[in-house]
Amino acid sequence: MIGLYSPGDSVVHRLPAGPKLAVLVVAIVAMTVLARTPLAVAVAAVLVAGLFALARVSWRVASAQIRPVLLMTLVIGVFQVLTTTPARAVVVCGILLVSVALAALVTVTTRVTAMLDALTRALGPLRRVGVDPERVSLLLALAIRCVPLLAGIVHDVAQARRARGVSWSATALVTPVVVRALRTADAMGDALAARGVDD
Repeated sequence: MIGLYSPGDSVVHRLPAGPKLAVLVVAIVAMTVLARTPLAVAVAAVLVAGLFALARVSWRVASAQIRPVLLMTLVIGVFQVLTTTPARAVVVCGILLVSVALAALVTVTTRVTAMLDALTRALGPLRRVGVDPERVSLLLALAIRCVPLLAGIVHDVAQARRARGVSWSATALVTPVVVRALRTADAMGDALAARGVDD
């Protein structure tokens, strides 16, 4: 699952969390702006695969990082094909998958505590204008956890529908996903409030 640290001593593992996060942001923005063709997305995918190899992350672990978002990506791809073109669908879905893979590489090779510490230090000067770095770090930690959590909810709902032999329907899929996501968010909010993390 995305966000699980995999110990190692590769060059990628030894890089500090701050620079890795900065490269991650720059790379995702660059892909979003510059990758306009399926070929460009394929080149980005090969580069990210090379980084996984450099980090000596097994293909089993690497594929597990992408698997939770495949169904969500398929839904987005179908929507893109219906509203734009197949080439555009490949670009949009490819950028999404490559971005998730790159983010997963960072989280697999970096302890979450190191990432949060780096973000807290980077946001330190913004205390003067009312930004709470610790709260922003908590938001990042929740985002890291919620991406695979939401993908897991979509997967579970789809599996349950297939097990019951229900025909495919976007509304019938989205409604239980939204309900379960809101319930999970409520439970998470209650847990945070119980620990004093509220306004």
